[in-house]
Amino acid sequence: MEEVITKRPREDEDNNGNDAAANGISSIIPGWFSEMSPMWPGEAHSLKIEEILYQGKSEYQDVMVFQVLVIGGGDGGVLREVSRYPSVEQINICEIDKMVVDVSKQFFPNLAVGFEDPRVNLHIGDGVAFLKNAPEGTYDAVIVDSSDPIGPAQELFEKPFFESVARALRPGGVVCTQAESIWLHMHIIEAIVSNCRQVFKGSVNYAWTTVPTYPSGVIGFMLCSTEGPQVDFQHPVHKIDESDDLNKSKGPLKFYNPEIHSAAFCLPSFAKRVIGSNTN
Repeated sequence: MEEVITKRPREDEDNNGNDAAANGISSIIPGWFSEMSPMWPGEAHSLKIEEILYQGKSEYQDVMVFQVLVIGGGDGGVLREVSRYPSVEQINICEIDKMVVDVSKQFFPNLAVGFEDPRVNLHIGDGVAFLKNAPEGTYDAVIVDSSDPIGPAQELFEKPFFESVARALRPGGVVCTQAESIWLHMHIIEAIVSNCRQVFKGSVNYAWTTVPTYPSGVIGFMLCSTEGPQVDFQHPVHKIDESDDLNKSKGPLKFYNPEIHSAAFCLPSFAKRVIGSNTN
């Protein structure tokens, strides 16, 4: 049995002060949790649940933890993967919602293990403001593990935010940001790609992978670099395999391998026609 955490805009009102419950954000019926959103019109994403382990309302969203029959995610997973690397000297993580961090530590200790790393500095606050206040050229890499571009996360998909990211990166620095589903959001992806090509003067790539617990079963990423030393996202310098020492402290990789990495950059024809060339 696995546990899964779900986060969604608060039902009482959305980011514009409107009644979100009337828009059909989600519903719970005996044995099932269904999420409905204008982000994926005409379909709903449902999970069979055995038990609600936690339910709470933070300032920003509803937070629920289910015991379910599918493998889910939990905040802290990206942090765990970054902390595999001994070459990483310092990790700053900015999360707007402290409840998500606390709930993840309680219910997902294997994912939240990265918070225990002494190199980690946790900042509770708005990621947009955090980057605006970062000195120019601070970071080698920025990872944006955001929710969909509605509510608090909307700014994370807009050009001014990408400009803040580029300013905070060193020459040749890289960013990976959540970039929606090719099956549902090509109009959003097209805008993201356009903004990134205007802002980032190094390499700009779109990649995607399968995630069964996401609507449509896939999710995409923008991988970009600033002007400076060449970055080849499709051919990483360090290739992880099952025998790698990096896997021992945080557990073996269950999905990712070099072949999966290469395949992530292969786009279906309809996406190629909209996005164009996958590299700059």
